[in-house]
Amino acid sequence: MSLKWSTVFSLFLVFLFTGNVLAQGNPGAVYVASNSAAGNSVMRFVRNADGTLAPGGSFSTGGLGTGSGLGNQGGLILSRDDRWLFVVNAGSDDISAFAVTRDGLRLTDRKPSGGQRPLSLTESRSILYVVNVGGAVGGSDNISGFYVTRRGKLFGIPNSTQPLNQASTGPAQIGFNSDSNALLVTEKATNQLAVFRLDRFGRARPGEFVNSNGATPFGFALGKRDQVFVSDAAGGAPGASALSAYEFEGGKLNTIGQPVPSTQTAACWVVVTADGRLAFTTNTGSNTLSEFALDFDGAPTLVNATAAFTSTPGPIDMALSQGDRYLYVLEGGVAVEGLELAPDGSLTHVTGVAVPRGSNGLAVR
Repeated sequence: MSLKWSTVFSLFLVFLFTGNVLAQGNPGAVYVASNSAAGNSVMRFVRNADGTLAPGGSFSTGGLGTGSGLGNQGGLILSRDDRWLFVVNAGSDDISAFAVTRDGLRLTDRKPSGGQRPLSLTESRSILYVVNVGGAVGGSDNISGFYVTRRGKLFGIPNSTQPLNQASTGPAQIGFNSDSNALLVTEKATNQLAVFRLDRFGRARPGEFVNSNGATPFGFALGKRDQVFVSDAAGGAPGASALSAYEFEGGKLNTIGQPVPSTQTAACWVVVTADGRLAFTTNTGSNTLSEFALDFDGAPTLVNATAAFTSTPGPIDMALSQGDRYLYVLEGGVAVEGLELAPDGSLTHVTGVAVPRGSNGLAVR
């Protein structure tokens, strides 16, 4: 017996309505790595429609953390399509891959990182790269690449491992450029930026090293038109932090103007809104977030040096939700705070949850 068109249409409306209600009631999640030396795990928090967070499970990576801060950005990332989650196991020199499921995470693979003390990850077009801070533990700093299969398996890219500028450079983050044909690594100890161009197989070529426009380049985020915005921690000197702007052009990294001071201390992490108009830095030494306006050409202007004060000292990472409605901040490795981002750029606290001391890495969907 066939259903009448009116019945089918009514059922479709019920499905559409309830589906929207479910989506609005649980639009996403926030992920943090415990970084425990006894066994690393990824903690999932359900992100409700009003930005508040609720516990959503803990998922073992199979590897080990270090139990203390890593001085990095990008230790835990989502793939660009949000299908996969990747995390460093800095205590066991490997990385783990998870499938993102409706109910949580499913471990799909764990592989050696291609070096010692993996620190930061980046992914694009099923290619994953990691930067290893081996120089901090008696080895050498390097980057190494992996192919990501449809089932979340990781396979090392032959001849993709490349050294950084010297044995110990204090790298903080690795990331693809907008065209996914080059990688950028910040080197805190050398005040340089490393650029690795990729061939058509995703293999990194030897690095090209340029002087940073500011002191102690740390975290960075992509803007529009292949622009890159780097937080300058200035060695933690009081009130000396800044935001520097660059652009990729023909595979080369060029500066955009001079660093813009924030008057804050130890600006270490940075995010940029999807429309490319605003950037925020977390200032670990002054327990604040600073806000910058970005013009079409990528030049920053300080809007508010203290756009927000964090509830817990030492903000160390942050990430924006899809649509840029909420900004989540990992504070001191012990808590996650959620802030609502208004159209005028103002921030309002909406939630806070505790995480194990020493937690590292933050990703939001």
